[in-house]
Amino acid sequence: MKTLLNIIWLIFGGLWLALGYFLAGIVCCLLIVTIPWGVASFRIAAYTLWPFGRMVVEKPGGSGVFPLLGNVIWLLVAGIWIAIGHVVTAFAMAITIIGIPLAIANLKLIPVSLMPLGKQIVPTDRPFVSSYR
Repeated sequence: MKTLLNIIWLIFGGLWLALGYFLAGIVCCLLIVTIPWGVASFRIAAYTLWPFGRMVVEKPGGSGVFPLLGNVIWLLVAGIWIAIGHVVTAFAMAITIIGIPLAIANLKLIPVSLMPLGKQIVPTDRPFVSSYR
């Protein structure tokens, strides 16, 4: 079922979302100072390609002061706008019955789009994932 949902997701929006995050990652890496956000954008791009069967968790051991400051800057500059885009897209997807799971996946992207630093993506079917929840 996860594979089918991922294929539908990829066709109806996941590819475009991943491409947007990937291009943002390239721009951030070209600007040198914003490389941490670029790496986070690449991580989110990989997650948006195949979101079903994976989840975003905090990195073990805490993220520290610098990721916290980076997340605050990201939130003020880009995070809020990306989150609004995810809400609007989720609303549009939820109008159809087949789009409801896709809308839920889109809403799952909001926390990581608001504060991407200090997060990691793990498969949901692994036993070690339960310790991160």
